Amino acid sequence: MECCPSVTFIGPVRGSEQVALLDALVAEGVEAALDTGERDADALVGFAAIDNALFNAVRRMTEASERRVIALSCGGCPLDSDAHWRLLAAGATDVLAGPPAELAVRVRARLERWASVDALMVSPAVRRAAIGVSPAWRTLLRGVVEVAHFTQAPVLLIGESGTGKELVGRLVHELNESAERGALAVVDCTTIVPELAGSELFGHERGAFTGAHAGRDGAFATAQEGTLFLDEVGDLPPALQAQLLRVVQEGTYKRVGSDTWRHSRFRLVSATHRDLPARIEAGQFRQDLYFRIAGWVFRVPPLRERRDDILPLARHFLAQFQPALAGIGFDPAVTEHLLTRAYPGNVRDLRQLMARISSRHVGPGPITVGSLPQDERASEAGLAAVWREAGFEGAIGQAVSLGIGLKEISQVAADTAMRIAMRRENGNLQAAARMLRVTDRALQMRRAAWRAAAQGRGSAFDTREEPGIAPDRGRG
Repeated sequence: MECCPSVTFIGPVRGSEQVALLDALVAEGVEAALDTGERDADALVGFAAIDNALFNAVRRMTEASERRVIALSCGGCPLDSDAHWRLLAAGATDVLAGPPAELAVRVRARLERWASVDALMVSPAVRRAAIGVSPAWRTLLRGVVEVAHFTQAPVLLIGESGTGKELVGRLVHELNESAERGALAVVDCTTIVPELAGSELFGHERGAFTGAHAGRDGAFATAQEGTLFLDEVGDLPPALQAQLLRVVQEGTYKRVGSDTWRHSRFRLVSATHRDLPARIEAGQFRQDLYFRIAGWVFRVPPLRERRDDILPLARHFLAQFQPALAGIGFDPAVTEHLLTRAYPGNVRDLRQLMARISSRHVGPGPITVGSLPQDERASEAGLAAVWREAGFEGAIGQAVSLGIGLKEISQVAADTAMRIAMRRENGNLQAAARMLRVTDRALQMRRAAWRAAAQGRGSAFDTREEPGIAPDRGRG
């Protein structure tokens, strides 16, 4: 990298160890500034003990943000497997232990990889194809971008219909680092006609069967040096599963009607809404093929798990259908309807709705309720229930099962709502307060409490709980 990697460093660790680690980082070209609570940059958390204060500090730094944290132990603090997993559960990106010089090299390598992924995340290919700001969507994209760019491994995309699996598959192709990248060949496994399946994938020679008046390349040839995207691979007939497995394993195939072996080299990206492990158990999908196509598995979240993306997607689709509507707003009632509506068809469902709205809206000004089709008029009962669908009741049920009291649950819910509102309004306190229907003063006091907690009143490892963070009730 040309630029110097930069992070904040948070303690405490014993004095000499902290100094040695900071010196080693500087020697390795890493700019590690001591944390003052003002920066929201990636961070290194040095620790000399495993306790709840450490877990709470990591939670505070990573909750409701994309901040990445590496937990570092350079003072001989014993780290068992339980501590590693609990730190990851608290939000840490990685956990490293060792002498300062070794840690510095490993930290720099991770920072450089993160910087490369960050650059790709703002590249035209990603910004053009992947609309969304929600944590679930951003986490998925970050993983896909890294795998697409730095590996040639096969990718399996799982998720409900309409979530955008093909869009993600196309992005994998776009970010392929191979200098000889060829075309993207898309095959819908649900539409393959058994009688013509061999030709569809393998191609055929002239006269191979009735009607084969000329030779034809199949998907394997089209995807040569590029990407083969198998949509709904879970519906691939058993006979073709065996043939696909051979091509993936050996990299060779024959056209229908030919005795000549052809070499095949492509990246395989597959997608399905099926539960493939269940289909394997039922004898409907080959286990050996599954392990070949599932080099990396990514779950594309349904729209109900990424509601922060509804409005950005709605605006994007409006501009697609009617460029003159780019940048147009929505009346509050329309905004409420879009945010609380159920989307059984996920992003595809939202896209269809915006197509209908764009054809009805006329004149200047924002989209109003009159542009909604008649069957989209929301009922009061629907408005009261839909907002709880995104796992809210499940989270409350889990808290009750853990013995967490009503007061604490209420506080966590309120703090979470405030953080989300501030994030959606890009830190604009007045706009966030209007969204939550509270006074500016109430939100200002809560934000002051967050800052005090983040600074730990002088220590990032203050053992007092941050408002909205439930005490750790696991093993100490």
